[in-house]
Amino acid sequence: MIHSRTAEARRTPWTPDSWRSLVAHQQPAWDPAELERAVAELRSLPALVQPGEISNLRRALADAAHGRAFVVQAGDCAESFEDATTEHITSRGRLIARLARGFEQISGRPAVAIGRIAGQYAKPRSAPTELVDGRALPVFRGHMVNGAAPTASARRADASRLVQGYYRSATTLNLLRTLHAHPAGQLWVSRECLLLPYDRSTLRNDPASEQWFLSSTHFPWIGERTRDIGGAHVELLSGVVNPLGVKVGPAVTPEELVALCARLDPERAPGRLTLITRFGANAVRRVLPELVAAVSAAGHPVVWMCDPMHGNTIRLPSGIKTRRVADLLAELDGWFDVLAGAGAHPGGLHLECTPDDVRECVDEDTSEVGEQQSLCDPRLDADQASTLVRGAAQGVRRGARPVP
Repeated sequence: MIHSRTAEARRTPWTPDSWRSLVAHQQPAWDPAELERAVAELRSLPALVQPGEISNLRRALADAAHGRAFVVQAGDCAESFEDATTEHITSRGRLIARLARGFEQISGRPAVAIGRIAGQYAKPRSAPTELVDGRALPVFRGHMVNGAAPTASARRADASRLVQGYYRSATTLNLLRTLHAHPAGQLWVSRECLLLPYDRSTLRNDPASEQWFLSSTHFPWIGERTRDIGGAHVELLSGVVNPLGVKVGPAVTPEELVALCARLDPERAPGRLTLITRFGANAVRRVLPELVAAVSAAGHPVVWMCDPMHGNTIRLPSGIKTRRVADLLAELDGWFDVLAGAGAHPGGLHLECTPDDVRECVDEDTSEVGEQQSLCDPRLDADQASTLVRGAAQGVRRGARPVP
């Protein structure tokens, strides 16, 4: 539950370190000396993305905000350090590009291809510990924090992993740039802004504009668990020029959301802010209308994006988590209907998927679910992801209307 302080004005001007005095959710228990060494090294390393790239993505997202383009954001729930290989990176880049091309062919509208890749090595968790064979262990938070093995030594938060994550992100991004160098095949990268010492250490100041930017990804997003308007994550990202995403769940109120938009998009600039809704098939038609109406009335030209994954996770009697494709399609249909009724542009689709031969999500019968290979939540396979993208493209075609 997010405890937002919507009426609280910023007490001091933004600086790269103004977040430090605020509550920071979802942070591991780092060893201070190890963290200091890691941060010092990260601050000395080159930027992974450049201001010009960020500006180009903001222009592409402005087109999505105006209904001239549509974002296809896709990739692993959580990346693995072990998968920073040529084969793995190539297959994921090709899947994301294929999904974007498929959308364009059906919808007739340009796609903005964004991968959940090149840095998605950390995940928020619902509890700091878990019971394993009767022992309480720190929960696995992603390879940038600790190891997945159920042992005390593996689960210790190791700050040197932050530096390892940087180098694997660099490897991934360099290969993606080589594979998708042509402007018509541009692939942007994104990740959740979660580990604040890492994000602070990858802030850079652009000497040409004297603006701060997050240099470790093109498109950072703030999660549902960390979108507290008075919290450290919102404070840190409020001062960078990157386009920002915010995950929005069914507990948010219209007042909270408008206040969050005002904090992150005070200039009401198209392409600056993307709201990634994650309600669930049973809640989208009930919750979304008021939110769209409030944001529109406040004059924020946001990109409305649908994440049909996170609100539709179910747990089987065996304890395995899965998602039904039918539920994902139902949420997507409801999302399109609400936006059409409000006169708002559908701006994008956010998926967790993999090109690997897995069966983590199910088409109809939940007995079909296979062994979970994901480091966290169940992902769509390539065919299932294509089904969702096809549904999105058909939704855009149904509601197509002239745009400026």
